[in-house]
Amino acid sequence: MKGGYWRKILRINLSDGRVWEQTPDEDLYRKYIGGSGIGARFLYDLTDGNTDPLGPENPLIFMTGPFAGTPVPTSGRHQVIAKSPLTGIYGEGDAGGTWGPGLKRCGYDGIIIEGTSDKPVYVLVSEGRVRILDAGDLWGRDTYETDQKLKEIHGENIVVSSIGPSGEKLIKLSAIMHDGSDARAVGRTGLGAVMGSKKLKAVVVSGNKKVPVADPEGLRNSIKELVPTMVQKTLGMKQHGTAVGTVATERIGDFPLKNWAGSVWDKVENISGQRMTETILTGRYFCGSCVIGCGREVEIKEGPYRMKGAGPEYEALGMLGGMCLVDNLEAIAYGGELCNRYGLDVISTGGAIAFGMELYEQGIIDKKDTGGLDLEWGSAEAMIEMVHQIGKGEGLGRLLGHGVREAARRIGGRAPAFAIHTKGLEFPAHDPRAFNSIALGYATSNRGACHLQAASHMFEKTAVMPELGIPEPKERFRTDDQGEFVKVCQDLMCILDSLKVCKFTLYGGLRTTHVREWLKCVTGWDMDLEELMAAGERIFNLKRMYNVKCGISRKDDTVPERILKQPRTEGGAKDNLPPLESMLEEYYPARGWDSDGVPLRETIEKLGLEWDL
Repeated sequence: MKGGYWRKILRINLSDGRVWEQTPDEDLYRKYIGGSGIGARFLYDLTDGNTDPLGPENPLIFMTGPFAGTPVPTSGRHQVIAKSPLTGIYGEGDAGGTWGPGLKRCGYDGIIIEGTSDKPVYVLVSEGRVRILDAGDLWGRDTYETDQKLKEIHGENIVVSSIGPSGEKLIKLSAIMHDGSDARAVGRTGLGAVMGSKKLKAVVVSGNKKVPVADPEGLRNSIKELVPTMVQKTLGMKQHGTAVGTVATERIGDFPLKNWAGSVWDKVENISGQRMTETILTGRYFCGSCVIGCGREVEIKEGPYRMKGAGPEYEALGMLGGMCLVDNLEAIAYGGELCNRYGLDVISTGGAIAFGMELYEQGIIDKKDTGGLDLEWGSAEAMIEMVHQIGKGEGLGRLLGHGVREAARRIGGRAPAFAIHTKGLEFPAHDPRAFNSIALGYATSNRGACHLQAASHMFEKTAVMPELGIPEPKERFRTDDQGEFVKVCQDLMCILDSLKVCKFTLYGGLRTTHVREWLKCVTGWDMDLEELMAAGERIFNLKRMYNVKCGISRKDDTVPERILKQPRTEGGAKDNLPPLESMLEEYYPARGWDSDGVPLRETIEKLGLEWDL
């Protein structure tokens, strides 16, 4: 390969202070691409089903892709991988911003951090130097304060990845935050708690090395061909953020309401992206190399929700808003701000609060459990208080901070019926009853319920991919042709998660032809479509093999009974129930798995993986 990678992985052991470099061969990069793929390979090799997610043997893996630090549109992303303390299986999350390119400019493709420090520390990575420094003065600070303090010490040109108080307390809904008050989050699967278990407050990067590109002129020309189309097709996101479609999402029955028990909501316009633009928006934010600019900057100048920082994205509006029936936009923005400062996944946090509200409504918990708080639907005050409690690990929030699956198990009785998750990961803000393919995607996602591991709904809205058999958007309620479709979507998402390209580019006209051309221009590799998609399939199956070692099988490939048996009674998804079992019957053969969801030996060997199940 002629560019795109340094062929250097930084290894750090916090238990003994060792720092060294690993130089993988080109075959690893070509088979697993980068980001999610290479991270999954290392996690598979370094851990197993018996690894304690909060123990020193669980590595925290930060990985970039080959496009990081180049002009490729939306390539300013990176992946973090570890065994999840929330789910007990494969865990990963990704973030935009500038940290990924910052690491790449230090001369590394990734960092693997093992062991546990005996005191709070942070890691400072610069060109040619790595230091493990005392973080005693940072411990206890929120993520915004941590970013500011580190910039006072090391200068404004650093980029910070850090945890807040929730990660320090090992709360299993904890995120890893980046870029200070711009608040780019590795939110899902509780990886902030893994970082906290290592007494690692932050990873700081500062570098100016130019990332090598095999054919710079060819890359520039290829990018110029797509960017005008991408900008035009995503203007709504630039104007109103990811929340541009909030009202439309509610109309088609996709918006989360009342812990997934609601059907329609006439107050959704109060919290829409358009309302945000009209009221509290002060600016827009672009991640590294981005041409879309969906990030929001907002300010609330007075009242109980005064704040200035990153504005709520669609998921925050869905999970702190619709899920809790809170229609106060300022309260939701403030709740999102608190999640960012504490270092909490806003998706799982909103899901946990809505779960608590339903338990309160059902009489399963009462004021003795809530500390006197009226945990009622629609109460902005209750929602905000629960964010505080979860972030601090206090009161009912201490229990909810374990996630809805574990909280329901501890409460017992009828509580598990109201815990909406797959494999321990709370649902994001998309309803599988609105898109049948989402049900299959959630059920088989390697990290638990996730709309981005397949993103099949994007190809049932406006996205197309003719070369993969999707010449036009598919019908969302169809009951056949789901197995192969979701498989292809998942394999494609593994590619994008390994290249580290934002999935919103799919709305902007991205095709695999662009991906292959950019990969050739950056690395010199001339991958055909078959080799590219085989890499995605290899990565997905490697993650599934890891989960099989953790005890995952067909019994876990499901969604809650509420989704399968209780339809929405009104709205755009009225009466639809996803036929999950029949879709799984299509999916397993398409995947080359047996009837229990275990990859067949011939499938594994065809993909060049080692059979050790």
